Amino acid sequence: MNPIDTAELTGLITGYYRETLGDDTLDAASDFFEAGGDSLAAFQIVARLQELLDAEIAVALVFTYPSPAELAQVVVDDLSLAPTSA
Repeated sequence: MNPIDTAELTGLITGYYRETLGDDTLDAASDFFEAGGDSLAAFQIVARLQELLDAEIAVALVFTYPSPAELAQVVVDDLSLAPTSA
């Protein structure tokens, strides 16, 4: 996924939330904690994001940005500011 598309990443994160939390009704605005998320689920979601993006993603971002849309936006913003290696 290069360059990173916020809408596509939002969709992927929404899918991760649905799978991890076992709730197919979750959408891009769903709150991770209101949907029953906990620290273990946050680690699972972040691990999948790190694998997908081949980048370090802080688990704390899930706690600070609990909806898929918010999380996707901050991840895209953070990765676009990260230095690239040649």
